[in-house]
Amino acid sequence: MKRFKLSMFLSLTLATFAASAQVTVSEPWVRATLPQQKATGAFMKLQSAQDAKLISAKSPAAGIVEVHEMAMEGGVMKMRAVDGLALPMGKAVELKPGGYHVMLMDLKSQVKDGDAVPLTLTFETKDGKRQTLEVKAPARNMNAPAHAPAHTPHGGHSGMKH
Repeated sequence: MKRFKLSMFLSLTLATFAASAQVTVSEPWVRATLPQQKATGAFMKLQSAQDAKLISAKSPAAGIVEVHEMAMEGGVMKMRAVDGLALPMGKAVELKPGGYHVMLMDLKSQVKDGDAVPLTLTFETKDGKRQTLEVKAPARNMNAPAHAPAHTPHGGHSGMKH
């Protein structure tokens, strides 16, 4: 009987996981900082198997981590935190300099070129189910091209937990 209950529990757990957002992250990277710099951005491509949104991010490298957007308002570029970033089913959403990004503020130390910055991303589907992914984003020099490929194993998926 115990074996049956355990089997049922595992089946339900796996079914619940399979119904979650199933977001994939590719080409993650963080902009390296200068020694006294207290903030930087993290960038990546996100794609979800169903409609979902990125609702939060955190990192042990920073005291404050927020999902931000940069947009022109009245001829002025403004940056602000957003409650969530929509991920339409099957469409890649790029977080990039000058657009949506993950902002890391109150950095604990300098982010140097080549460092692996851990990020925990939380996604939510329209029915309220959540998925958390852990990503290690390599830091790139500020002069590196914004679209240079991330040099991490498995296309930037190393260290991910689903």
